[in-house]
Amino acid sequence: MPFALALTIVLVALAGLQAALVLGAPWGRFAWGGQHRVLPTRLRVGSAISIIVYAVIVLLAWTKVGVVPAIPAIIGDVGMWIVFGYFCLGIVMNAISRSTSERNVMVPVTIVLTVLSLLIALGYGAMAMAI
Repeated sequence: MPFALALTIVLVALAGLQAALVLGAPWGRFAWGGQHRVLPTRLRVGSAISIIVYAVIVLLAWTKVGVVPAIPAIIGDVGMWIVFGYFCLGIVMNAISRSTSERNVMVPVTIVLTVLSLLIALGYGAMAMAI
């Protein structure tokens, strides 16, 4: 469970960033290629969708570690491997960003998320292992 908790904490922090961007915070250099100080409407919509994606990822992680038993385990199993792939792609996308701020901040954050999602996908930190 510690890996799911760590993943949740990082994603809540990122959701906070995305929510601030949706509301017009001048932190666009950290997201969406870093080309806008304040995001235009289409990217604000993207940030809002990102918050929903983060919530789904958290739900999948907690399903995988056995905390959300109402969802079939196979969804958590397969879902976490998809999440791992998503974060691998995220490393690449952040690394090729034109924004130095995005590269310097988001690449390390995405690497952390990738490692955590891999550990969860592999089954480390599941409730059954703790018992």
